[in-house]
Amino acid sequence: MSRAKTQTTRRPSAPAVPNPFEEARDELFQHIMRCGVIDSAPEHVEEWFTETFTYLEGRYPELGKTQLTELRTLGTRFAQPPKARVSTSDAA
Repeated sequence: MSRAKTQTTRRPSAPAVPNPFEEARDELFQHIMRCGVIDSAPEHVEEWFTETFTYLEGRYPELGKTQLTELRTLGTRFAQPPKARVSTSDAA
């Protein structure tokens, strides 16, 4: 018996479709990177988030208040500048 006859053929599965929250999160992260929010002053970041979330609420009406709050938390964390590494070169 040949090996080809005993193997089952696998059909490719359909690609996973992101849910609205995942789409909104990805879009928010893209906007943060494209608009240079990370290097902005804190008052400008707050203004940017307020305007952007007005847009996102209209674009994704299926998101609830809790999801929008979680999305804003994720976006705020994502927009923070990277933490500086502390050098531990002190010899004891």
